[in-house]
Amino acid sequence: MKYLLAIESSCDETAAAVIDHEFKVHSSVIASQEKLHEKFGGVVPEIASRAHLENMLPVIDEAIKQAGIKLDQLSCVAVAVEPGLVGSLLIGLTAAKTLAYCLEIPLIALDHVQAHLYACKMSHGQEVFPAIGLVVSGGHTNLYDCRSALEFKLLGSTIDDAAGEAFDKVAQILGLGFPGGPAIERAAKAGDARAFQLPRSFIHDSRLDFSFSGLKTAVLYAAKGQPGQKENVPELDQNRINDLAASFQSAVVDVLVEKSMQALKHTGYKSLLVGGGVAANSLLREELEIKTNKRKIKLVIAPREYCTDNAAMGAIGWELYNLGNFAPLEMDVTPGLVRIQRG
Repeated sequence: MKYLLAIESSCDETAAAVIDHEFKVHSSVIASQEKLHEKFGGVVPEIASRAHLENMLPVIDEAIKQAGIKLDQLSCVAVAVEPGLVGSLLIGLTAAKTLAYCLEIPLIALDHVQAHLYACKMSHGQEVFPAIGLVVSGGHTNLYDCRSALEFKLLGSTIDDAAGEAFDKVAQILGLGFPGGPAIERAAKAGDARAFQLPRSFIHDSRLDFSFSGLKTAVLYAAKGQPGQKENVPELDQNRINDLAASFQSAVVDVLVEKSMQALKHTGYKSLLVGGGVAANSLLREELEIKTNKRKIKLVIAPREYCTDNAAMGAIGWELYNLGNFAPLEMDVTPGLVRIQRG
């Protein structure tokens, strides 16, 4: 049996997983940094890098132990090298290079965003391409023309905040804590999504881009008042917080769903893949299911355990392994934005 060790450290999760050639996940270990970043209301790159340095070897060791294998049974080691925080990516890549060199096995370089959508194929158990791919997370809100597992063309992206980043910032405005996604979703369950008329940027535009900065600002003004007019703002009690959370969540979901439908119409595809941390949101999953059912579109959303950052989605490394697409040990990381070609 062939085994692949996947390593993920693009942001604030240190993760490792062992996956066999038939895509069975034998272990998936994640060391979360939520508590470290909670008081800052977002991820602090320097703190994330230091935590990766402490967690990387114990996480890899635990993944190997849980899989019940030995290091010399690995056929290759795959690691996310783009996009992400430069310090975080470098720690994962250094660990992967060391293992590849010492074990004399191939090094596989992964695109973190492509891996998020590959989690859909893993869970579906059959071919899902070609399809529209929506990756919606703390760092990315992108639509792709996914012609195959490794052929992606960028159709549209956010011009400012990613949806997950907006969730974190709005949660901070409302005093709901970090991470913002689950906190907003919990508060929204007790709120009225029609209580506030919030903007839905680009929802009727033909271009497939997103913008959530204006929405975030609208929530800020509704919660705390506009500059110079704060004396007329109602008290931000729990009911108002819940209503703002529900209204904000509804606005984000409306835009994500509508833009996904536009991308499907634009390409003529009949399949939609959805991955990334925000894909765990229940309202988003429900609304996508309703819209795709009406249009007879096949919807494949990554399981919740593979939505947030994890290493199991590194199973995409087998696609590269089978093609002999190995990375040199001189490989460097590519932090920042996705480099997939825009169509």
